[in-house]
Amino acid sequence: MGFRVQPGVIGCSIRPAIVTGQKSLEEIIYETSQLALADAGLTIEDIDGIVVASNDQFDGRAISVMMASGSVGGVDRDIMSTPSASEHAFVLGALRVASGQFRTQLVVSWSPTEVSSLSEAQRLGADPYFHRALPLDELSSHALQAAALEHAVPTARQAAEAIVAKNRAHGRIAFPTPILSTGAGPLRWPVMPEMTSTPVTGCVAMVLAAPDFIAERGARDVAWIQGMGWATETGFLGDRDLAQAPALAAAAKQAYDLAGITDPATAFDLAEITDATPYSELLAYDGLSLCARHDWAARTGDGSFARDGRLPVNLSGGVLTWNPVFCTGMIRIAEIVNQVRGKAGAHQHANARRGLAHAGSGFAMQYQAAIVLGREARS
Repeated sequence: MGFRVQPGVIGCSIRPAIVTGQKSLEEIIYETSQLALADAGLTIEDIDGIVVASNDQFDGRAISVMMASGSVGGVDRDIMSTPSASEHAFVLGALRVASGQFRTQLVVSWSPTEVSSLSEAQRLGADPYFHRALPLDELSSHALQAAALEHAVPTARQAAEAIVAKNRAHGRIAFPTPILSTGAGPLRWPVMPEMTSTPVTGCVAMVLAAPDFIAERGARDVAWIQGMGWATETGFLGDRDLAQAPALAAAAKQAYDLAGITDPATAFDLAEITDATPYSELLAYDGLSLCARHDWAARTGDGSFARDGRLPVNLSGGVLTWNPVFCTGMIRIAEIVNQVRGKAGAHQHANARRGLAHAGSGFAMQYQAAIVLGREARS
């Protein structure tokens, strides 16, 4: 069953690394929103509703959406907030357009670094009786998942090292300026320092619209949402097999069924995968049915997922290049949007007609989402 109204993305602004101290968070959010509106050729008066995603602990204030309402244009306008994951804001905005009740949506997410300890802020989201005492932050959970994968797949480490080399090479093309996140983050065994990236301040915004609105405005550069799926695993790590990703498999099935995809390994021109560590990317290959785990070492070694390979993955450099922690999932979606619209800049892939975006957020990718975007609207 398809969308009642198929949403398309007509405006996008990605700011994956913002130098802090020069502008307030409110100014950053305002500028990013305005850039997305300008890209769509709209003003805030053309927007029916707004969805934002942020983390109060990262922002250092309660009910952060109240601070952001003015910056995104939410005064006297329908606005909703989700604190779970940035990609959930995109999903919610798309569903609002797909319902037929809204013609346009502005979706915005951000992730600052002003909090004195990002690790401690993340720990507040963990189970209070067991996980906080570890202490558990997101990097620790990713390391536990990496260890589980190394135990389950003997060649996982070899494949992970190949992914690091690939994504960092892509990052040097996408961002000619020096990459700030060079793997200087704290070490969690078996994740080595070069397998992580230092958190940075970032912001991302997109404008979604219904087909009739797009036709009225004559928008040409449209990334149509052909399929979309999302799922969540239990929050208690002890109840999960960290070497598997059932929520991602469920999300992918939703997206593929909606998009009419039967062979994911050959259906896409490129993909953006959340690589908080390279092990996260490996697990996504399996959950998205792009590559079976017994082929990880071979396919990462022969360049299948490199820029000139059969399925380029993370031409943006991924999270290993820039890591605005909370909004990095939505950035993966925005990167595919820009690729499909032909606006990805230095890392544009030739003839990118259909792409796959994966967003995995939370402890050991508790939240999973898969988005299929293409140049063509599905009938």
